[in-house]
Amino acid sequence: MGLKIASWNVNSVKIRTEAVSQWISEAQPDVLCLQEIKCQDNSFPRTLFEDLGYNIALLGQKSYNGVAILSKWPISDVTLGLPTFPEDEQARYLEAVIGLPDEAVRVASIYLPNGNPPDTGKYEYKLRWMDALRQHARTLLTYEETLVLGGDYNVIPTPADAANPAAWVGDALFLPDTRRHFRGLLNLGLRDALRACTNEAGLYSFWDYQAGAWQRNNGIRIDHLLLSPEAAGRLEASGIDKHVRGREKPSDHVPVWAVLN
Repeated sequence: MGLKIASWNVNSVKIRTEAVSQWISEAQPDVLCLQEIKCQDNSFPRTLFEDLGYNIALLGQKSYNGVAILSKWPISDVTLGLPTFPEDEQARYLEAVIGLPDEAVRVASIYLPNGNPPDTGKYEYKLRWMDALRQHARTLLTYEETLVLGGDYNVIPTPADAANPAAWVGDALFLPDTRRHFRGLLNLGLRDALRACTNEAGLYSFWDYQAGAWQRNNGIRIDHLLLSPEAAGRLEASGIDKHVRGREKPSDHVPVWAVLN
């Protein structure tokens, strides 16, 4: 059995507690990176997930943002926030080492800024954040470890990752600068886990709550697992659990996952 690592923007863990625990019970991820938990550390439903067998690392924030890592294995060497962006006040980056019986795997949970509207400082912040992430990823890759950078990147990498690319042309998620910065991460040697396994069209991880987007499969793929060469060499499978979006009180995102041998 391989090591299953997943990422999910849950859009408020308190609202989505039942949905998350149901999916965990079915999918049994070894490691789960959560984004947009939208709560401070002391109000995270820690006991519920501990009862499901998980150790927990948190970087919470009241009402907004917030990231977490859940692991069936011991968690150590926790990094709160991007080391290359120390002035960032938002809870968007959490990194930890997962202690397996015979090795360690480094995992990060990432909630990259949205950046809209693009003619404001929000877009400048997004690009600065992506620059800082690339700098840090370059350092992490020198460790030559099994590394997984998972999260909601708020990036549509290519036109194939949107049901209707024309609708996103002026959006911060799809602007040329955004995609160029994302390619900068891949050019370091990171691999997009899903695209390493398939070039299939119509694979999305987010559907807006408005205008029947889910019913018409008018989605985008913005949640990604980026793998170091060491992790990519062990990749067995990767997928998106699309069916979760059709359940009661769904997040607008669904879990994405990869299995390493």
